[in-house]
Amino acid sequence: MAVQTTYDFDQMLSNAREAYGEELMSMADDGLDFYFTYSDNVAPSSSAGKFVQKYPDRCFNFGIAEPNQVGASAGLALSGKVVFAQVFGPFLSLRAADQIHTDIAYNDVDVRLIGTHAGVTAAGGPTHNCIADLALYRAIPNLTIAVPADAGQCVKMIRQSMDYRGPMVIRIDRGGSPNVYADNSYELRFGKAIEAVGGTDISIISAGSSVYWSMMGARILKERHGISARVIDMHTIKPMDGDMLLKCASETKNIVTVEEHSINGGLGGGVAEFLLEAGFSGKFKRIGLPDEFAVLGDPDEVYKYYGMDPEGIAAQIERLLNG
Repeated sequence: MAVQTTYDFDQMLSNAREAYGEELMSMADDGLDFYFTYSDNVAPSSSAGKFVQKYPDRCFNFGIAEPNQVGASAGLALSGKVVFAQVFGPFLSLRAADQIHTDIAYNDVDVRLIGTHAGVTAAGGPTHNCIADLALYRAIPNLTIAVPADAGQCVKMIRQSMDYRGPMVIRIDRGGSPNVYADNSYELRFGKAIEAVGGTDISIISAGSSVYWSMMGARILKERHGISARVIDMHTIKPMDGDMLLKCASETKNIVTVEEHSINGGLGGGVAEFLLEAGFSGKFKRIGLPDEFAVLGDPDEVYKYYGMDPEGIAAQIERLLNG
């Protein structure tokens, strides 16, 4: 059964990057013991910066040496503490890949790599777009990949990760994103997807900020075309909820994935691999960034250009079903 979500833009924007820092502060105030490492992208005025000011003895600044930060985070975790490490997303996946693979994942340590500025939200152009990270992370053993749909879900993940064993990447965007969930009392379990919107004709599997755009696309499909689209929040990319995928394949027959990532190797690739090996024969499409360096522009403009906004999602699904 679908949980309570919101389409109301009046209660829309929240910031996962700020929310996670506030939650770290709350957890420390509650007496939870952990370390925090960061690079120079933590502003003193941000919530994480305020946490650093209040608890300096558990915080370590590595400047612009992200690989060193990730490697040192593994060392701190080997001392027996949970470590939260905030790293600029493109640099986390591209510059610190060796340390993620060998220091973090191979040693199976309790480090939570918080990769910010996911997708194209850095607004810094192709060199700063974080669009290949999921493909890398999915191929690394022992590494759990979590992608919160909104700030409230990010807070849940940060808190629950304290009791989760093994390394984890938590992938969040740069700034304000739509709130998906109107009521944050819903149950969140790593590895168990959430049905955000019910539907019978097609299932939209999404993660992160794309969940909200998928919900808006589903509403357009219903109102203009009479298509009933189910929206699934696949907040854990690895391990992926295979039971939910099988349920959607059986009940709606058709599957579309939507993600702010390259269509190669990310959520869509993982869903396709699982479904094909399970014998899926319905209609299937990946919606995301194509195999190219993305155009330069404001994130909303980039979404529209590539058909990743609600109108584009709805149009592509309508063509898939009625083409």
